[in-house]
Amino acid sequence: MADNDAIDAERFKTLAYAVRRNNGYLARAEVERLLQKIDDKKRLEPFGFKIYSQNDEDGILEEIFRRLNIEKGRFCEIGVEHGLECNSLYLIHKGWRGVWIDGNESWREFIQTKFAPVIPHRLTPVFTFLNLDNFNQTLASLKLDEGELDLLSIDIDGNDIYMLEAMVIRPKVLCIEYNAKFPGHVVKQPPYTPDFRWDQTDYMGSSLKTVTAMANKKGYRLVGTSLAGTNAFFVRDDLAGDLFPDNATSEALYNPARYWLIWDCYDENGHPPSFGPYLDLMEP
Repeated sequence: MADNDAIDAERFKTLAYAVRRNNGYLARAEVERLLQKIDDKKRLEPFGFKIYSQNDEDGILEEIFRRLNIEKGRFCEIGVEHGLECNSLYLIHKGWRGVWIDGNESWREFIQTKFAPVIPHRLTPVFTFLNLDNFNQTLASLKLDEGELDLLSIDIDGNDIYMLEAMVIRPKVLCIEYNAKFPGHVVKQPPYTPDFRWDQTDYMGSSLKTVTAMANKKGYRLVGTSLAGTNAFFVRDDLAGDLFPDNATSEALYNPARYWLIWDCYDENGHPPSFGPYLDLMEP
């Protein structure tokens, strides 16, 4: 009986691997099909790829900064969890410096140990739960209001739009999560809840049209969204020029929720992610 159970377990493992591999092939084929439909040379989706980001954000951000002629800069990313899947770790590898802010104190030991080779000369991790009472004060205490910040990434699963509305600093580029459940023409915004925490449902922030309208008020232009429908990218009006799609509306640049691409295409991109000492990053 025990031998039969072992055989069944091995068969299940083999079958699960085959299903996962097949899903990966199908997801990559779908990505290629979606990209083939894009004929606007200014669109950002064709440049997307994953190094450490959740989806294609690494490549999209790289292309944005290439067009803006920014090789190395400063970033602040809010909402990084363990840090191994975020929008700024690849930038650290490219010589950037910046700040991580996360409201989950339980990640402190892991981050301080795993990323010790780049703390504090390239990375400053901060563990505090942000709301409207401390958002601008926290950024100012980290001197992010001094000089120009090149990237601000906000992914806190709910109050993102309220942080954007309250923002005093003027980063060159914004990356903000949107709720892709709602199509690009829909206005939808949850009420502000100071202690909001995501409950793993689709109640997780504002629609792209609402986020875009707020960003426009703050002096930013929508330049693209991730193919999986997770993040929106904005560039400051005085920098965008004619470098990005001419139609900068949420209706034109919306990508729907394709969350299956997260698991079937982007999640296991080779071996599990990690971080360790690299010679070029050990130098101040």
